[in-house]
Amino acid sequence: MNGEYETVKDTRRKGLVALENAYRVVLERVGEDPTRQGVVKTPYRAAKAMLYLTKGYQQSLEDIINDAVFEEDHDEIVVVKDIEVFSMCEHHLVPFMGKVAIGYLPDKKVLGLSKLARIVDMFGRRFQVQERLTRQIASAVEEAIGATGVGVVIEAQHMCMVMRGVQQTMSSTSTTCMLGAFKDDPKKRDEFLALVGISK
Repeated sequence: MNGEYETVKDTRRKGLVALENAYRVVLERVGEDPTRQGVVKTPYRAAKAMLYLTKGYQQSLEDIINDAVFEEDHDEIVVVKDIEVFSMCEHHLVPFMGKVAIGYLPDKKVLGLSKLARIVDMFGRRFQVQERLTRQIASAVEEAIGATGVGVVIEAQHMCMVMRGVQQTMSSTSTTCMLGAFKDDPKKRDEFLALVGISK
């Protein structure tokens, strides 16, 4: 077990060193002096930050759920909204951030509420497009508890639109994913959307 831990630790250390070297090259290529006092430690800091921002690659749904599925005789919609999400656009490697609303119809099983936020964070901490992120969150909730219906709504602002290109500082992007009853039953879908503040 000790040897396995050391191997994982060594792999992470090597990854950090490789990223640090890469960021040093980036500084040079954009015309910065990587030996200047203000940025001499930037490659190390940026490498550590990138590993944190992408830590979702090292996590699995099983690790996140961690036995927080509970038997409960409840078959009405459960909603958690205003979950913050921070992610990185895979096209430009710049951030997007926003709010997530998750609703599900239990089938005798409910999920610890904090686990919904952890699922959002796990998939958010990967290079993403918002459309895929929305579906991954919905599919994970469905898989975790066998819900008969799952709905996810994300509204986010993308820095690739704000800081570059068209520079639309007030724009936001909304995506939805409906599974099971929320896809097949208009009344259930409308009830979920009303609960998260989206009217017909």
